[in-house]
Amino acid sequence: MRVCHRTHQGLVRASNQDNWLAQAPLYGVADGMGGHRGGETASRVALQVFQNAIGHKEPDTAALRMAVEAANRRVYDMSAHDESLSGMGTTMSMIWQDKDRLLIAHVGDSRIYRLRDGKLQQITDDHSFVAELVRNNIITPEMAKKHPQRNIITRAVGVDPFVQVDVLEEELQPGDLWLICSDGLHGMVEEEEIQSILTEMELEEAAERLISRALENGGHDNVTFVLLSHTEVTDK
Repeated sequence: MRVCHRTHQGLVRASNQDNWLAQAPLYGVADGMGGHRGGETASRVALQVFQNAIGHKEPDTAALRMAVEAANRRVYDMSAHDESLSGMGTTMSMIWQDKDRLLIAHVGDSRIYRLRDGKLQQITDDHSFVAELVRNNIITPEMAKKHPQRNIITRAVGVDPFVQVDVLEEELQPGDLWLICSDGLHGMVEEEEIQSILTEMELEEAAERLISRALENGGHDNVTFVLLSHTEVTDK
């Protein structure tokens, strides 16, 4: 698996509250919220606790879910006991790589995409107010892009004592390219353009181009992503 990651504060935010994890076999992005200190703390601590909870375990969906739940408890407890961190939380979109599959855990509106045979597909569902409206056919995806409440998320790690985690299992095929990203990327660059960049450019060049396009389109949020390129399946 070839790996490439980038993060940028963007052009508007006063700080970068995103954090990323790219240490095989674990990869992920966490987009924090709750003010300058709170957001950065939530995303950083969540990824640390998640990684520690996984430890040296073999890939397993129950262990994956429990690792996110452990991150949720830690962030929630810190928020409850430190007034300066009150209300903090974070998204988490995580991949745990196995030999021929990927285990995915997801909370919030960061996203995991898969590029296969030149086609980009969103694998995770956004846990957001506008995404619920789209899924219920109340508004269209185009309307969601400009909805005044598009930044409201309905699930986050650390906001409540318990968290509902989406856990998925996806087949890993040679040639797959996986993108884990905060909404600072997918909210600034259209999926069609992301697909074009990932299809036409090498990994490092594509990473630079994605950051450039997010900034050129306004850079309204922190931009963070991890790219995973799977070239072959090896026996372990």
